Amino acid sequence: MSEWQVNEEKAWFKKWWPDKTPRNYNFEIINTGEFFERQRKEHANKKMMWFLRSWMTYEEAGKAIDSFGTALHNLGVKKGETVALLLPNSFQYVIAFYGALKIGAIATGINPTYKPLEVLHHIEITKTKYLITLDALYKELIKPILHKTQIEFVISTNIADLASGLSGAIKFIGKLIGKIPKGKVDFPKTYKFLDLLETTPNLPNVKIDPINDTATYIMTGGTTGIPKATILTHFNIVTNAIQCMLWFGGEDPGVGDIAALPLFHSFGMTACMNTSIALAGFIMLFPRPPETGEFLKEINEIEVPNGLLYAGAEILFKRIADYPNLQKFPDLFGKLKLCISGAGPLHRPVRDAFVEHTGGRLVEGYGLSEASPVVGAGNLFGESPTGPIGMPITGTDWGIWPADALTLKDGPIADGLQDSKYGEQYTGELCICGPQVMKGYLDQPEETQATLQEWDGKVWLRTGDIGFMAPDGTVILRDRKKQLIKVAGHSVFPTEIETMIMKHKKVSEAAVAGLPDPEGKVGEIAKAWVVIKPEYVGTLTEEELRVWMTEYITGWKVPKLIEFIDEVPKNILGKVQRRALQEADPLYK
Repeated sequence: MSEWQVNEEKAWFKKWWPDKTPRNYNFEIINTGEFFERQRKEHANKKMMWFLRSWMTYEEAGKAIDSFGTALHNLGVKKGETVALLLPNSFQYVIAFYGALKIGAIATGINPTYKPLEVLHHIEITKTKYLITLDALYKELIKPILHKTQIEFVISTNIADLASGLSGAIKFIGKLIGKIPKGKVDFPKTYKFLDLLETTPNLPNVKIDPINDTATYIMTGGTTGIPKATILTHFNIVTNAIQCMLWFGGEDPGVGDIAALPLFHSFGMTACMNTSIALAGFIMLFPRPPETGEFLKEINEIEVPNGLLYAGAEILFKRIADYPNLQKFPDLFGKLKLCISGAGPLHRPVRDAFVEHTGGRLVEGYGLSEASPVVGAGNLFGESPTGPIGMPITGTDWGIWPADALTLKDGPIADGLQDSKYGEQYTGELCICGPQVMKGYLDQPEETQATLQEWDGKVWLRTGDIGFMAPDGTVILRDRKKQLIKVAGHSVFPTEIETMIMKHKKVSEAAVAGLPDPEGKVGEIAKAWVVIKPEYVGTLTEEELRVWMTEYITGWKVPKLIEFIDEVPKNILGKVQRRALQEADPLYK
């Protein structure tokens, strides 16, 4: 679509842009089923998925998807109705997701680490009528809240149901001794996933409008309150997969895409599942974030002549870089070819150590659920800066607006053109425009209106992230608008302080958040929660760290309080959960 053409005079095209990546692209209007079928037809006998040492080709997956979609239709699932997937990464997740979308239903993945009331909230706001669940999760997460839902039927599956790489004896013994989790599903109207795959494929002729019809509901992270459901259309998720494919260098049959990220999250859905299909590669599915040694063993042993792509949070790359016995995996070097770190800043020491120890490329990426989620990344094929969040990917535009602007009508401070105001003194809110931007929040018209606003004839997404544009068009983020700490009128950005603290040789990790000033003098104070490297535990005091900070950080930015902790809490993506530390602190109450 020509609507998504970006002015090629923008600053970011002139210095860091990858040579072989198109600046603009004519995005075709197709639905998710058509997107998959093109790859299935062209690459039928190529590997599409790996799971529990089992393989599935594009044609095998396509037959399963069509059978499952037909079964859903036969059971009464109609276009526009919601099918929820309470599943870990697995063959079943991919089959259920595409099977539902092919008949015009809406798929929504539920976080398996939720508590029952969180599952209920997800089911209620997405108007879920049909549930696909792992049998082992049913008793704890579904049964307690099922009577409060409108669920009409349940489809159950065991994690090892489609794992042909595990022999029958191993499956049986595994279930007996508990290594392969299992559970009983006693809802009156329950169907077995495996039984539904026996359905003869006969998909209904459903007309899907890629631009307007919803493909999936993705829950926001909830950092600004109760999670909301973002509405992503077929066009949103297909174009974002194509954008990622282009950023990774174009179609590359045989390349592997590691899915340690959960597929229920937009990052995993796009950067792993859909991008692997766009690349005509295969997705390497892990049902849970693997222990580093186990993960490296699988990577070392798998045959991947075209190498592996890996998208994840910085902590995952840090664990690999810090792993003490990498020499145990002689075939690892060079396999992790192209890697993108998201869900938070990528620090140079982590990047450099990862590149040195693995021989791979690692750059920072940026995205948010409201943008399907991928917005920008560094150059994977040439020199790329560390610190900025890279460049907006093909067909995506961005700019910096005044942070306190109620609307975008007065235009940006900086948008990469000649009259832009560059530098830290022109800090504001990052706004983006592109085909991957959501349709809106489900049943939240006011939130949608505040977040999606028009300027220059296009709809822009207000990200809520605060930063500034460098003269090369890259953006340096400071923090979330709502996580800004105000100390006596001064703005303190948690990410900036965390980055400085982590430069101390004895510090492994840090998290910074604002708390009410107990003395009532400066409004808020900053507190730092700090993890000391194991070899230095007991050799650094809070006061020594504060004195060190005053040498490198402006006085009013230095955290008033410092607390040493064993581990910084993170969500399932590896993103630091400042809010959990903040709310647990006595001063917060």
